[in-house]
Amino acid sequence: MKLYLSSYKLGDSGEKLKLLLENTNHQCAYISNALDYSTDLVRRSKHEKRDMQYLTELGLQVDLLDLREYFDKQDHLEKKLSEYAMVWISGGNVFVLRQAMKLSGFDEIILKFNKEKSEFVYAGYSAAVCVLSPNFKGMEIVDPEDIGPYYSKIGTIWQGLSIIDFNPVVHYQSDHPESEDANKELQFYIDNKIKYKTLRDGDMIIIV
Repeated sequence: MKLYLSSYKLGDSGEKLKLLLENTNHQCAYISNALDYSTDLVRRSKHEKRDMQYLTELGLQVDLLDLREYFDKQDHLEKKLSEYAMVWISGGNVFVLRQAMKLSGFDEIILKFNKEKSEFVYAGYSAAVCVLSPNFKGMEIVDPEDIGPYYSKIGTIWQGLSIIDFNPVVHYQSDHPESEDANKELQFYIDNKIKYKTLRDGDMIIIV
């Protein structure tokens, strides 16, 4: 599985993402469940439309895929995801995203794809990057761990997917509302000797 991991939106070069997809069907599933904590549905809809628009402008055919429709339906979700060349996952709250992944079985599916589907692209920004790390300790400095519709059902999940072996510090030294807290998160990792990488908005990590 290929990874395109950005601090914010597409980063500085969406053309690099196009190169990862040049020999595919250009079908993209857009997932925004990191925003499931939000009650401002109008704002969320605008956010989704903006994200999907810049993916469409890259020449992708983009479908909104809501993990909530696949809770306890992992087989159906895996079949659906197999139709796509890529998933693009929006930022938001990493703990809420992790819970939605667990409830839908997306976590197990993407780990399977990571082993078996070498051309599949996992892409996204902010929380979408953080959820791939080994453990979320320290991320509660930026993202509240006890909010959203799933907290009372399954509680906080601290274990990430361990697809990457470091904790990303997104929005580092950037013009972003979370940048100040990102500095505190970074200090937590330094103090606790946790492997990390900083990502400024515009930065991206590509792993093929």
